[in-house]
Amino acid sequence: MDRELSFIWDPRKEFLNIYKHRVNFVSATKVFNDQERKICTDTKHSDNEERFFCAGKVDGKVLTVRFAYRCDKIRIIGAGYWRKGVRLYEEA
Repeated sequence: MDRELSFIWDPRKEFLNIYKHRVNFVSATKVFNDQERKICTDTKHSDNEERFFCAGKVDGKVLTVRFAYRCDKIRIIGAGYWRKGVRLYEEA
């Protein structure tokens, strides 16, 4: 990437994400290193802030991260190995 990215997240959300999807948010940040990553708008999960999906390969598998921009940082909301992310990654 051209510039250093900065990430934030809620530790409680990360704990729940690890429990539900077996992905910690430090690993989720790696999706943004994939030069072939795909980003699209997430219209279903929030009415009060603009959210996005980023799908990219981490350790050879497509990982999808749900995120928002907050104060020039990427706020990670959730991450997992979801079929929707694989479709997004392969279609675009």
